[in-house]
Amino acid sequence: MAETITRDAYIKLVGQEIGVSSWFLVDQNRIDAFAEVTEDHQFIHVDPERAARETPFGTTIAHGFLSLSLMSAFAYEVLPSIAGTTMSVNYGFDKLRFVSPVRSGARVRGRFILTDATLRAPNELLSRTSVTVEIEGETKPALVADWLGLIFSA
Repeated sequence: MAETITRDAYIKLVGQEIGVSSWFLVDQNRIDAFAEVTEDHQFIHVDPERAARETPFGTTIAHGFLSLSLMSAFAYEVLPSIAGTTMSVNYGFDKLRFVSPVRSGARVRGRFILTDATLRAPNELLSRTSVTVEIEGETKPALVADWLGLIFSA
């Protein structure tokens, strides 16, 4: 996890890139495990032979929601903690687009830009972060998102 900073220091980061995670491997084992948890067994995700034959991807691809779900791991690795935080919650997305498929065996990482941080109450900060999930060696990202979080303090 990244450093701990004050809420005021966090707010001053608006407009800046605040972190880029390390690369995470999205292999067939991870895709299969996600398919089991979500009960989404579409062949483009879980059948390498059929996906190679019947899709333009040449192999299986990760579920879009798997790529999205990895954003939490990326964030824990690189986003600063705010001193005095009692709880943070995912507040959703104002924009989310799946731009490119993540082929089995690819590596992805998250790039975070803090675009807004607004106090909604004395102990409640609404954070808006532009996130790009990049695919190693690809020009287009896996996804782009405008991610909202609520950060509560004592």
